[in-house]
Amino acid sequence: MSKLRILYVASEINPFLQTSDVADFVRKLPQAMQEKGMEIRILVPRFGIINERKNRLHEVVRLSGINIAVGDEEKPLIIKVASIPNAKLQVYFIDNEDYFHRKSVFHDKENNFYEDNDERAIFFCKGVIETVRKLGWGPDIVHCNDWITSFIPLYLKTTYKNDPLFKNTKTVFSIYNNPFSHKFKGDILDKVKMMDIEDNMLGNLKTADFEGFIKLGVEFSDAVIAAGETTKLEGLFKKIKEKKVETIEDENYTESYYNFYNELAG
Repeated sequence: MSKLRILYVASEINPFLQTSDVADFVRKLPQAMQEKGMEIRILVPRFGIINERKNRLHEVVRLSGINIAVGDEEKPLIIKVASIPNAKLQVYFIDNEDYFHRKSVFHDKENNFYEDNDERAIFFCKGVIETVRKLGWGPDIVHCNDWITSFIPLYLKTTYKNDPLFKNTKTVFSIYNNPFSHKFKGDILDKVKMMDIEDNMLGNLKTADFEGFIKLGVEFSDAVIAAGETTKLEGLFKKIKEKKVETIEDENYTESYYNFYNELAG
C-alpha cells in the first residue's frame, strides 16, 4: 500500500458541480487512490451555483483570513469544506465574494466569457497553495486539472521552491478539451507575477489565451496527461515539444494512475 500524499486541484467535482468530464474524474480517482492507501486532499473553487445549504458547506475559520494578491489588489481568501456523500473524502472550497459568488461558472447570462477569469484563476491557484501551507500538509504530488490550475506548477517551481513543505513535490498537469476563445488583456503577465518570477518565464503566456494557459502549465509541470476526449487538441499537443503528453488507458486506469504516481514520486 502506498502512503503518498496527493493533492487534487480542479474547477469542479461531483456531486457539487459538473460542467465537463473534469467533475467525474476528480470524483472517482481520488477515492480510488484513497482506497489504495494514499492520503488525499481536494481543492476546488466555490462557484456561486454550488448550493451551500444543500451540500452542507461550512467555513473553516482557522484556514480563512489570508489576503491573496492579484495584481495591485488584495482579496480575502475564505475556505469552506464539505464531505462527499458515501465517501470518506472531504472537499475544500476556495471562496471570495468578488470572484466566486456569481450564479454561473465561467460565462455570464449572455454566454460571454468573464473578463476577469484570468484573475479568478490566479486567485484560485495562489489560494490553493496558501491553504495547503496553512494545513501544514506537504503533498508528494499535486495533480492539476484543466486550464484554471495552470499557474500552480509555475508557482511551486519559483515562488515556493524553497518552502520545505513543497521540497519534494511533483506536479501533474492534466489537459482537457475545455478550450475558450477569449483573449485576456495585456496586463495578465503583471497579475501572474510573484517573487522569483521573471518576464522570460512567462513567454508562453504572452498569447493570453487558452493555448497560453496550457503551454505554461505544461512547461513547469513534471508530467503531462491528456485526459478524456482530446483529439481536437492534437494541434496544440504538437506544439508542446518540451514534455511528453501521456495518456492513461480507461480500462485499468486506477492501477495505471497508482503506478504512475509512485513512479513519479520516486
